[in-house]
Amino acid sequence: MRTRLKTALLALLLAGTCAAHAGDDALYRALGDQAGVASLMTDFVTRLKRDTRTENFFRQTRVDGLAEALTDQVCVLAGGPCKYEGATMAKAHADLAIGRADFNALVEVLQDTMDERGIPFATQNRLLALLAPMHRDIVTR
Repeated sequence: MRTRLKTALLALLLAGTCAAHAGDDALYRALGDQAGVASLMTDFVTRLKRDTRTENFFRQTRVDGLAEALTDQVCVLAGGPCKYEGATMAKAHADLAIGRADFNALVEVLQDTMDERGIPFATQNRLLALLAPMHRDIVTR
């Protein structure tokens, strides 16, 4: 498990500068369009609430509310036609005292969720590469 996480994090660092080009919706389509992204994010948030490493951060969180915000955010990042109107990552996470281990656990839950859904490793890495820059706004301790 640790090797897989390290491999994914290395892939994120190497691909961190790769972003979806304007008009490129290939990742959005690979994730199953709006319905696929929404289903993935609902599953992901549900798992975060159950995982002993992350549950404390999500105890008071409504699955549907967070999943909807994440769906919009991932949709935009993946090149879809959505609009994200939520808080910035820095503002949303400022008072949560999230550490590196907490963040890594969240990434692992996302990877496991994508694995369970049969999302190919290359597609997972493309999404994780787009999410990786958020690390600096989320990890606050």
